Amino acid sequence: MIKGKLRKILSGALAAAMCVGLLAGCSDPGASAPAASSGSGDAASESGAEGGAELADLDTSQEVELVMYVVSDRPAGQDVVDENLNKLLKEKLNCTLKINWIGWAEYQNKYPLLFSSGEAFDIAYCATWLNFSDLARKGAFKDLGQLLPKYAPKNYAMQSESALSQATIDGTLYAVPTLLATYTAYGAIYNGTIAKEIGDDFKINSWEDIETYGDFVKANHPEMEVVDEYSAGPEIGFTWFKTEGQHYFDNGSRFLWYDPSEDKPTVYANYQYPTIKDFLDMTHRWSEKGFWSKSALSDTDSQKTQTGKAALRLHNIDNYRDFVIQHPEFDFQWTTFTKDVAHLPYTQDCMVISNTSKNPERALAFWDLVTTDQEVYDALMYGVLGTTYTLDDEGNFAITDGDLYQTSAMWAARTTELNRNQQGTPDDYNTIREEWEKNIKAGEGTEKFAGFVFDPTPVQTELTACQNVYQQYWWPLELGYTDVESGLAEYQKNMEVAGIDKVLAEAQKQLDAYVESLG
Repeated sequence: MIKGKLRKILSGALAAAMCVGLLAGCSDPGASAPAASSGSGDAASESGAEGGAELADLDTSQEVELVMYVVSDRPAGQDVVDENLNKLLKEKLNCTLKINWIGWAEYQNKYPLLFSSGEAFDIAYCATWLNFSDLARKGAFKDLGQLLPKYAPKNYAMQSESALSQATIDGTLYAVPTLLATYTAYGAIYNGTIAKEIGDDFKINSWEDIETYGDFVKANHPEMEVVDEYSAGPEIGFTWFKTEGQHYFDNGSRFLWYDPSEDKPTVYANYQYPTIKDFLDMTHRWSEKGFWSKSALSDTDSQKTQTGKAALRLHNIDNYRDFVIQHPEFDFQWTTFTKDVAHLPYTQDCMVISNTSKNPERALAFWDLVTTDQEVYDALMYGVLGTTYTLDDEGNFAITDGDLYQTSAMWAARTTELNRNQQGTPDDYNTIREEWEKNIKAGEGTEKFAGFVFDPTPVQTELTACQNVYQQYWWPLELGYTDVESGLAEYQKNMEVAGIDKVLAEAQKQLDAYVESLG
């Protein structure tokens, strides 16, 4: 019966695939979304209740060690956190958890190999930006269609139909989506102390304001870069397209865009946008003014804005919150540049059970516990009260020593009802997010496409080649290092050689099918 109801819930899911979101946008361990963001469908709730009755069938008589992989650098003081968490898990579920870490410097190569090595482990953090749907199609994960409602009934009952459908590939449920909403919004994080030097009422609300701000920084703070750009790739073009109300294919292909306000959007490559030369003229001018370093693409310093070496960074609201907490002396401000804010896919952060897992039932029972039990949630996410973190009277947390302890990198476990705000979070952080929730309308604008995921399989060779061209030719062009006219022509020529026309045709085909599936 459960299986039938789950099939009914997921029957509208489009056969879809890789939807890689922004890496930094995922790292949001202290965020707290409005409660409305984790709605549940009636069918899911009903099935979850039935599953709860069967959870008693889980055999916990034998202690097991669950093995979980996360993507992050291991904190120096993690042993204390593990010891405390395992004490709780032993009492509540007769299991322990071993956390393995894949560091930021190695995840791009090591993470995919994790699922092809044959290693036996149970749980892994996954995400659109970690190629969730591509790995699912390759058989990396267990089918959770019957297991999730039976062994994690409380979590299942809180899942929305949209979230479950996004976690479904070719009709099979392969992941447990996050229960915390994240957003597509990008904007300007800027040094408020410098802004006040321009004028008490000066705010950055446009690209023209950024240029005014940049000119002031160059004249009065020449030791600083204006715009924080580094080797991970420019954010300025990505933000500009969002300002234009455009939406990109969330699979790392920042060169593929469409207009979500159209009934039947047309997919295009970034160089085809009608006013792209206006954008490139602007960035070329800013480059000549010295708004960023001539060696930005080889600069590995990703901390320039928060440490005062740069005056502005283009990124999301969670980075803004983190900057304020880390360096309140700079009075950081943030402005949304995204024209139409929507939810990121709920598989932006998700949990998967490895196909090599020997204990999938216990792993899901653990997941049910950690996403519904405040004590276990706190132990995983924050550690040991009084040792790794403290709480104020309102329940907001503070990490005691950032060099030793951090919040958990298992971001998929974040749950709206259990998540805590971090002390020092700016007053407007929750206000802005609540306003987004009021304005987001299901089935409208960008939100209409939250469930669309692009399957790159038919054009994987061409897509990879285009990605290489994008980095080699577009990045320098975007940062104004090359002539606009000749640089744009060279970029287009190389994209065509790489197979962009085939990629565009396949992307259009899949987007059209998604729109048709919505009726």
